[in-house]
Amino acid sequence: MARYQRPGWMTQHIANPLVAFVTERLGRSLRGSRVLAVRGRRSGQWRTVPVNPLELNGRRYLVAPRGETDWVRNLRAAGTGELRLGGKAESFRATELADAEKPPILRAYIDRWRSETGVFFGVSADPSEADLIRIAPDHPVFAIEPV
Repeated sequence: MARYQRPGWMTQHIANPLVAFVTERLGRSLRGSRVLAVRGRRSGQWRTVPVNPLELNGRRYLVAPRGETDWVRNLRAAGTGELRLGGKAESFRATELADAEKPPILRAYIDRWRSETGVFFGVSADPSEADLIRIAPDHPVFAIEPV
C-alpha cells in the first residue's frame, strides 16, 4: 500500500492557500517555493499545489514529502506540468526516479527544507544512508527538465 500523509486542516485551508497566493499571485517565492500545476488524471483540469523544487548538481527535482499525493499521481499520468511564480509558468517534463537513485536527493531535500517538511520523513536531521534507502520507496521523486 502506498504511503500518504494527509495534510491537516491548517495546512489544507490556511498554509497551502497562503503560500500559493504569495507565490503565484504576488510572485514572491518563499525559500524557493513554486506552485505546481498539473492536469488531473481523471478530470483533465489544471490542479495546483505549492511545492519546493530542489536544485542539485545542475538538475531540478520535485520530492513528495507526504508520499503518494494526488499531485504525484497526476504527474505520473500527465508526465508534464508547470512551475508557476507570479505571471510566469515554466513548462517541464517529469521523469520519476527509481528508489536506488533517491538517497542523495532525499538527503539534500531534508537538509534544505527540514524545518518545513522534515517531520514527514521520519528520520533524524542527518539521516544515515541506510535510513535514506529505507524511506526512498515512500517518497516519490521526479527529475524535471524544461520543455
